[in-house]
Amino acid sequence: MPDILTLPSVTRATDEHRDRVVVAGSHGAIYAGHVAAKAGMRAVILNDAGLGKDRAGIAALRYLDALGFPAATVSSDSARIGDGDDMAVRGVISHVNETAAALGCRVGESCAAAAAHLDSAALFRRKPPPYHEARHALATAPGRPGVWTLDSVGLVRAEDVGQIVVTGSHGGLLAGEAASAIKVDARAVVYNDAGVGIDSAGISRLPALDARGIAAATVAAATARIGDGRSTYESGRLSHVNEAAGSLGVEPGLSVHTFVQLVSQ
Repeated sequence: MPDILTLPSVTRATDEHRDRVVVAGSHGAIYAGHVAAKAGMRAVILNDAGLGKDRAGIAALRYLDALGFPAATVSSDSARIGDGDDMAVRGVISHVNETAAALGCRVGESCAAAAAHLDSAALFRRKPPPYHEARHALATAPGRPGVWTLDSVGLVRAEDVGQIVVTGSHGGLLAGEAASAIKVDARAVVYNDAGVGIDSAGISRLPALDARGIAAATVAAATARIGDGRSTYESGRLSHVNEAAGSLGVEPGLSVHTFVQLVSQ
């Protein structure tokens, strides 16, 4: 097996990851692929996040094929999302792009075996086209907390303390780090459950936020595109809620619109 590198999130890449095969705990939506290409990795293996609405959990694969960049995903039922170390050990490949397939990667093989194939890829030297995650403010009634849709929880700002944050991020802690749930003490936050996956990794942020008194919920991956905060808000249906949210009347099956109304009171 090659000396691959692992990351809990592709967004934590440094110069060390350039020209290397990287197993990253991120979902496989387009932005994760963009970050991998921008970082100059040799190849990347991501988590399929249960595929979800419009198969957004593997959208990076087609995006990267257009750049000639090899990429694959492991099944979220085989290894924890948000945990590249676990993916490298337990991950089973669920999808590969054509560029990776040409190197010998196959669905059903281990993450380790796929990484060995990808290590033969040519160095990637193309500059990917610009692609940015988005942050949008929603209209709210006077005297109510602000509501923001964020494609990634990584877009949270210091001024979001006390605000309601609706994200496209998966609901998994990064490498089990409780502090990774959200950087600020928001009033409430919503994530995508990424199909929940093995060890219930896709909803592991919820109890961590209970410890901070932050109401939190996930939407079912089938109801909203992972990596897309506006999709979470517009079509997401709650799949899991933490105790802090439940105490406010929030329960699975509700729309995100209703979640926002309940936690705003």
